[in-house]
Amino acid sequence: MSDPADNNDAGLSPADYETFCTYLRERTGLSFTEAKRYYVDRRVAERMAAVGAESFRDYLNLLRFQASGEELQLLVNVMTVNETYFFREKYQLDCLVNSALDEVVRARRPGSRVRIWSAGCATGEEPYSIAIMLLEYWKRVDEFEIELYASDIDSRVLSRAREGIYEERALHAVPKELVAKYFTQLDSRRWQIMEELRESIDFSLVNIADPKQVAAFHSFDVIFCRNLLIYFDDLGRRQAAAMFYEALSPCGFIALGHSESMSRMSSLFVPRRFPDAILYQKPQT
Repeated sequence: MSDPADNNDAGLSPADYETFCTYLRERTGLSFTEAKRYYVDRRVAERMAAVGAESFRDYLNLLRFQASGEELQLLVNVMTVNETYFFREKYQLDCLVNSALDEVVRARRPGSRVRIWSAGCATGEEPYSIAIMLLEYWKRVDEFEIELYASDIDSRVLSRAREGIYEERALHAVPKELVAKYFTQLDSRRWQIMEELRESIDFSLVNIADPKQVAAFHSFDVIFCRNLLIYFDDLGRRQAAAMFYEALSPCGFIALGHSESMSRMSSLFVPRRFPDAILYQKPQT
Protein backbone atom coordinates (compact mmCIF):
# COMPACT_ATOMS: atom_id res chain seq x y z
CA MET A 1 0.00 0.00 0.00
CA SER A 2 1.39 3.40 -0.91
CA ASP A 3 1.92 6.18 1.58
CA PRO A 4 -0.79 8.86 1.17
CA ALA A 5 1.92 11.50 1.47
CA ASP A 6 3.57 10.05 -1.65
CA ASN A 7 0.50 11.00 -3.70
CA ASN A 8 0.84 14.74 -3.74
CA ASP A 9 -2.84 15.65 -3.66
CA ALA A 10 -2.18 19.10 -2.26
CA GLY A 11 -2.61 20.56 -5.74
CA LEU A 12 -0.35 23.49 -4.97
CA SER A 13 -0.35 25.51 -8.13
CA PRO A 14 1.98 28.52 -8.12
CA ALA A 15 -0.92 30.67 -6.92
CA ASP A 16 -1.89 28.16 -4.21
CA TYR A 17 1.70 27.86 -3.03
CA GLU A 18 1.96 31.65 -2.72
CA THR A 19 -1.38 31.79 -0.90
CA PHE A 20 -0.33 29.07 1.53
CA CYS A 21 3.09 30.60 2.25
CA THR A 22 1.53 34.02 2.81
CA TYR A 23 -1.03 32.54 5.21
CA LEU A 24 1.61 30.60 7.16
CA ARG A 25 3.93 33.60 7.34
CA GLU A 26 1.17 35.87 8.63
CA ARG A 27 0.04 33.38 11.27
CA THR A 28 3.39 31.99 12.45
CA GLY A 29 6.22 34.12 11.04
CA LEU A 30 7.62 31.07 9.19
CA SER A 31 8.69 31.95 5.67
CA PHE A 32 9.17 29.44 2.83
CA THR A 33 10.56 30.33 -0.59
CA GLU A 34 10.09 28.57 -3.91
CA ALA A 35 13.20 26.54 -3.12
CA LYS A 36 11.26 24.81 -0.33
CA ARG A 37 8.32 23.81 -2.55
CA TYR A 38 8.96 20.05 -2.35
CA TYR A 39 9.32 20.22 1.44
CA VAL A 40 6.10 22.23 1.78
CA ASP A 41 4.11 20.19 -0.77
CA ARG A 42 4.80 16.90 0.99
CA ARG A 43 3.82 18.19 4.40
CA VAL A 44 0.64 19.86 3.16
CA ALA A 45 -0.26 16.62 1.36
CA GLU A 46 0.36 14.69 4.58
CA ARG A 47 -1.97 16.91 6.58
CA MET A 48 -4.62 16.95 3.81
CA ALA A 49 -4.67 13.14 3.85
CA ALA A 50 -4.90 13.11 7.64
CA VAL A 51 -8.02 15.32 7.73
CA GLY A 52 -9.57 14.00 4.51
CA ALA A 53 -9.48 17.31 2.63
CA GLU A 54 -10.42 16.79 -1.01
CA SER A 55 -8.71 19.94 -2.27
CA PHE A 56 -6.20 22.51 -1.16
CA ARG A 57 -8.97 25.10 -0.90
CA ASP A 58 -10.90 22.84 1.49
CA TYR A 59 -7.78 22.43 3.60
CA LEU A 60 -7.03 26.16 3.63
CA ASN A 61 -10.59 26.88 4.74
CA LEU A 62 -10.16 24.40 7.58
CA LEU A 63 -7.02 26.21 8.67
CA ARG A 64 -8.67 29.60 8.48
CA PHE A 65 -11.97 28.86 10.16
CA GLN A 66 -11.39 26.02 12.62
CA ALA A 67 -12.19 27.66 15.93
CA SER A 68 -9.89 25.47 18.01
CA GLY A 69 -6.83 26.05 15.83
CA GLU A 70 -5.94 22.39 16.30
CA GLU A 71 -5.13 21.74 12.64
CA LEU A 72 -2.91 24.81 12.39
CA GLN A 73 -0.95 23.51 15.38
CA LEU A 74 -0.58 20.07 13.79
CA LEU A 75 0.55 21.68 10.55
CA VAL A 76 3.13 23.79 12.39
CA ASN A 77 4.39 20.66 14.13
CA VAL A 78 5.24 18.98 10.80
CA MET A 79 6.59 22.16 9.20
CA THR A 80 9.19 23.04 11.82
CA VAL A 81 12.74 21.67 12.17
CA ASN A 82 14.07 21.07 15.70
CA GLU A 83 17.75 20.18 15.39
CA THR A 84 19.67 20.98 18.55
CA TYR A 85 21.86 19.54 21.32
CA PHE A 86 23.19 20.44 24.76
CA PHE A 87 25.78 23.23 25.02
CA ARG A 88 25.28 24.23 21.38
CA GLU A 89 27.25 27.42 20.59
CA LYS A 90 28.62 27.22 24.12
CA TYR A 91 30.62 30.43 23.80
CA GLN A 92 27.35 32.34 24.30
CA LEU A 93 26.57 30.34 27.42
CA ASP A 94 30.07 31.15 28.65
CA CYS A 95 29.35 34.81 27.94
CA LEU A 96 26.17 34.58 30.00
CA VAL A 97 27.89 33.30 33.14
CA ASN A 98 31.22 35.10 32.73
CA SER A 99 30.02 38.58 31.76
CA ALA A 100 26.39 39.34 30.96
CA LEU A 101 24.72 38.28 34.20
CA ASP A 102 27.26 40.09 36.37
CA GLU A 103 26.40 43.27 34.48
CA VAL A 104 22.68 42.59 34.80
CA VAL A 105 22.79 42.28 38.60
CA ARG A 106 25.45 44.92 39.26
CA ALA A 107 23.03 47.35 40.90
CA ARG A 108 20.59 44.80 42.32
CA ARG A 109 20.15 43.59 45.82
CA PRO A 110 20.60 39.89 46.59
CA GLY A 111 17.27 38.10 46.45
CA SER A 112 15.94 40.04 43.47
CA ARG A 113 14.74 38.29 40.33
CA VAL A 114 16.76 37.40 37.24
CA ARG A 115 14.55 36.41 34.30
CA ILE A 116 15.82 34.43 31.29
CA TRP A 117 13.81 33.34 28.25
CA SER A 118 14.77 30.64 25.74
CA ALA A 119 12.61 31.40 22.67
CA GLY A 120 12.37 28.57 20.17
CA CYS A 121 13.54 26.05 22.75
CA ALA A 122 12.69 22.94 20.67
CA THR A 123 13.15 19.78 22.75
CA GLY A 124 14.63 21.67 25.69
CA GLU A 125 18.37 21.28 25.30
CA GLU A 126 18.97 25.05 25.34
CA PRO A 127 17.08 25.99 28.53
CA TYR A 128 18.45 22.95 30.37
CA SER A 129 21.95 23.92 29.20
CA ILE A 130 21.38 27.41 30.59
CA ALA A 131 20.26 25.95 33.92
CA ILE A 132 23.33 23.71 34.17
CA MET A 133 25.67 26.57 33.24
CA LEU A 134 24.16 28.77 35.94
CA LEU A 135 24.49 26.09 38.60
CA GLU A 136 28.02 25.12 37.63
CA TYR A 137 29.68 28.33 36.56
CA TRP A 138 27.87 31.47 37.77
CA LYS A 139 29.37 32.27 41.15
CA ARG A 140 26.41 34.40 42.25
CA VAL A 141 23.68 31.91 41.34
CA ASP A 142 22.59 31.45 44.97
CA GLU A 143 22.21 35.18 45.58
CA PHE A 144 19.25 35.72 43.24
CA GLU A 145 15.83 34.30 42.44
CA ILE A 146 16.29 32.94 38.91
CA GLU A 147 13.27 32.43 36.67
CA LEU A 148 13.77 30.35 33.52
CA TYR A 149 11.17 30.39 30.77
CA ALA A 150 11.21 28.42 27.53
CA SER A 151 8.82 28.50 24.59
CA ASP A 152 8.24 26.98 21.18
CA ILE A 153 5.53 26.97 18.53
CA ASP A 154 5.66 23.16 18.21
CA SER A 155 3.54 21.36 20.82
CA ARG A 156 5.24 18.00 20.21
CA VAL A 157 8.72 19.18 21.09
CA LEU A 158 7.48 20.92 24.22
CA SER A 159 6.11 17.61 25.49
CA ARG A 160 9.51 16.06 24.92
CA ALA A 161 11.22 19.00 26.61
CA ARG A 162 9.08 18.58 29.72
CA GLU A 163 9.98 14.88 29.86
CA GLY A 164 13.66 15.73 29.51
CA ILE A 165 14.69 12.39 27.99
CA TYR A 166 17.62 12.44 25.54
CA GLU A 167 19.82 10.10 23.58
CA GLU A 168 23.58 10.17 23.41
CA ARG A 169 23.76 12.41 20.33
CA ALA A 170 22.10 15.27 22.23
CA LEU A 171 24.60 14.89 25.07
CA HIS A 172 27.81 14.56 23.07
CA ALA A 173 29.10 18.02 24.10
CA VAL A 174 28.34 17.62 27.81
CA PRO A 175 31.29 16.60 30.01
CA LYS A 176 30.80 13.11 31.44
CA GLU A 177 30.92 14.38 35.00
CA LEU A 178 28.00 16.73 34.30
CA VAL A 179 26.01 13.96 32.63
CA ALA A 180 26.52 11.87 35.77
CA LYS A 181 25.56 14.80 38.00
CA TYR A 182 22.43 16.04 36.23
CA PHE A 183 21.06 13.00 34.36
CA THR A 184 19.74 9.55 35.24
CA GLN A 185 20.53 6.82 32.73
CA LEU A 186 17.30 5.03 31.82
CA ASP A 187 18.76 2.37 29.54
CA SER A 188 21.64 1.89 27.10
CA ARG A 189 20.39 4.71 24.84
CA ARG A 190 18.51 7.23 26.96
CA TRP A 191 19.18 9.65 29.80
CA GLN A 192 16.68 11.82 31.70
CA ILE A 193 17.58 15.17 33.19
CA MET A 194 17.01 15.43 36.94
CA GLU A 195 13.53 16.27 38.20
CA GLU A 196 14.64 19.44 39.97
CA LEU A 197 15.76 20.96 36.66
CA ARG A 198 12.65 19.78 34.83
CA GLU A 199 10.52 21.54 37.42
CA SER A 200 12.64 24.70 37.40
CA ILE A 201 11.76 25.70 33.82
CA ASP A 202 8.39 27.06 32.70
CA PHE A 203 7.72 25.60 29.22
CA SER A 204 5.01 27.38 27.19
CA LEU A 205 3.46 27.07 23.74
CA VAL A 206 4.12 30.46 22.17
CA ASN A 207 3.94 31.79 18.63
CA ILE A 208 6.28 34.79 18.67
CA ALA A 209 4.52 36.18 15.58
CA ASP A 210 1.29 36.53 17.59
CA PRO A 211 1.29 39.75 19.67
CA LYS A 212 -1.40 38.39 21.99
CA GLN A 213 0.69 35.35 22.90
CA VAL A 214 3.88 37.27 23.59
CA ALA A 215 2.19 40.04 25.57
CA ALA A 216 2.70 38.10 28.79
CA PHE A 217 6.45 37.83 28.16
CA HIS A 218 8.11 40.93 29.58
CA SER A 219 10.79 42.22 31.94
CA PHE A 220 13.42 39.71 30.84
CA ASP A 221 17.08 40.26 31.59
CA VAL A 222 18.37 37.85 28.93
CA ILE A 223 16.69 36.31 25.90
CA PHE A 224 18.15 33.49 23.84
CA CYS A 225 16.67 33.40 20.34
CA ARG A 226 19.20 31.39 18.38
CA ASN A 227 18.70 30.01 14.87
CA LEU A 228 14.97 30.76 14.93
CA LEU A 229 14.68 33.98 12.95
CA ILE A 230 16.49 32.42 9.98
CA TYR A 231 13.09 30.88 9.19
CA PHE A 232 11.46 34.33 9.01
CA ASP A 233 11.48 36.81 6.14
CA ASP A 234 12.86 40.33 6.54
CA LEU A 235 9.56 41.79 7.73
CA GLY A 236 9.04 38.96 10.19
CA ARG A 237 12.53 39.42 11.60
CA ARG A 238 11.99 43.15 12.07
CA GLN A 239 8.70 42.52 13.83
CA ALA A 240 10.26 39.86 16.06
CA ALA A 241 13.15 42.17 16.94
CA ALA A 242 10.69 44.88 17.99
CA MET A 243 8.80 42.34 20.10
CA PHE A 244 11.98 41.17 21.83
CA TYR A 245 12.93 44.79 22.49
CA GLU A 246 9.64 45.29 24.34
CA ALA A 247 10.09 42.01 26.23
CA LEU A 248 13.52 43.00 27.59
CA SER A 249 14.17 45.11 30.64
CA PRO A 250 16.34 48.18 30.09
CA CYS A 251 19.96 47.07 29.66
CA GLY A 252 18.83 43.49 29.03
CA PHE A 253 20.58 41.28 26.48
CA ILE A 254 19.53 39.10 23.57
CA ALA A 255 21.67 36.33 22.05
CA LEU A 256 21.18 35.35 18.39
CA GLY A 257 22.57 32.45 16.39
CA HIS A 258 26.07 32.61 14.97
CA SER A 259 24.81 33.38 11.45
CA GLU A 260 22.37 36.07 12.58
CA SER A 261 23.00 39.77 13.06
CA MET A 262 20.67 42.18 14.84
CA SER A 263 22.08 45.07 12.79
CA ARG A 264 20.30 43.59 9.76
CA MET A 265 16.98 43.48 11.60
CA SER A 266 16.79 46.48 13.91
CA SER A 267 18.64 49.59 15.03
CA LEU A 268 17.05 49.46 18.49
CA PHE A 269 19.82 47.38 20.06
CA VAL A 270 23.43 48.17 20.88
CA PRO A 271 25.96 45.42 20.00
CA ARG A 272 28.14 44.53 23.00
CA ARG A 273 31.40 42.68 22.44
CA PHE A 274 32.36 40.56 25.45
CA PRO A 275 35.42 38.27 25.66
CA ASP A 276 33.34 35.20 24.83
CA ALA A 277 30.68 36.50 22.42
CA ILE A 278 28.74 39.41 20.97
CA LEU A 279 25.33 40.07 22.52
CA TYR A 280 22.80 42.77 21.73
CA GLN A 281 21.65 45.11 24.48
CA LYS A 282 18.53 47.18 24.99
CA PRO A 283 19.73 50.66 25.97
CA GLN A 284 18.85 52.24 29.29
CA THR A 285 15.75 54.36 28.77
